[in-house]
Amino acid sequence: MQLTNLNMHVASLLACGNDPGVLTTEQAHAAMQLHIDCTVDRCRVRRAARSTLVEAGKCVLDERALQL
Repeated sequence: MQLTNLNMHVASLLACGNDPGVLTTEQAHAAMQLHIDCTVDRCRVRRAARSTLVEAGKCVLDERALQL
């Protein structure tokens, strides 16, 4: 099974411990939604997604988040 509009396997985004690899901004947005209840300190997928969005200028971290 595949998320066809994201061009990646669903399994690479579902488990918090998985390394999703390089994400597009669209994939990162989907990952953030899938892991909405996760924290970046415990979830590799959300951490990678946040990093992708920050680097792309799609997400700006506040001072509290910069401490991580």
